[in-house]
Amino acid sequence: MISLQQLTNSVETYSITAIIDTALCVGAGGSSGSLADKPIVRNAEGNLLIPASQIKGRLRHECEKIARGLNWAVCESPNPETMCPQRVGLTENFWIDEYKFSDKINGKDIYHCLICQIFGNPSLPSRIIFNDLICEENPEYLPEILRPGVTINRRRGVAEENKLYFLETSPVNAHLKFTGEILIQPNINPKYVDYAKALIWAGFKQINALGGSKSVGLGWLTWELPEISVDEKVWELLAKAEVVNGSDES
Repeated sequence: MISLQQLTNSVETYSITAIIDTALCVGAGGSSGSLADKPIVRNAEGNLLIPASQIKGRLRHECEKIARGLNWAVCESPNPETMCPQRVGLTENFWIDEYKFSDKINGKDIYHCLICQIFGNPSLPSRIIFNDLICEENPEYLPEILRPGVTINRRRGVAEENKLYFLETSPVNAHLKFTGEILIQPNINPKYVDYAKALIWAGFKQINALGGSKSVGLGWLTWELPEISVDEKVWELLAKAEVVNGSDES
């Protein structure tokens, strides 16, 4: 019999905050109850929010860029066929010890890149769980902000006729705080030091804007992240990069 008192919770929980420096446009196309063609996302209580799926997807993209910059072989998301363990058409060397796992079902070795070991893939669950970032401000104090726009004909370089639309955004320059949590589960490859937090925090530092219309100044933000301590062995592992592109499977 399992005793609940004997169970240990090895999941690490961190609170993160995004401070919107301009105005945020995280839209929900097709939503009703607003004059906007693309209303901003809200929860059931009417609070503005940044969806967890958007944060995770953007963070994975930034972590992939960092890992590739360090010369690690990384699969190509989000297409399942080009992600680990299939990696259709990819020629980099993924068959290294840091990527190696033993499949207890068929007794064969399988390989997952550094990013899939954190964010998961169709055959490997994600180590991290994201909560939506919820705006702390009372929604009753936030007016509906509509920003007009018009569709541009790229060939002619002029505005299209009858293509006026409206975006709903958060108030401009209000420095609204969106707060949520991320949960990090234990390292699935205990043979090596846990690099997840170091890579995740580095990825957050590369995200300067979220949502739509970033090119016109919407969604720019700064992060408030808790302090973490990173062992020197983590940096040694990330800098190791023993990947030799084009090597054959052993």
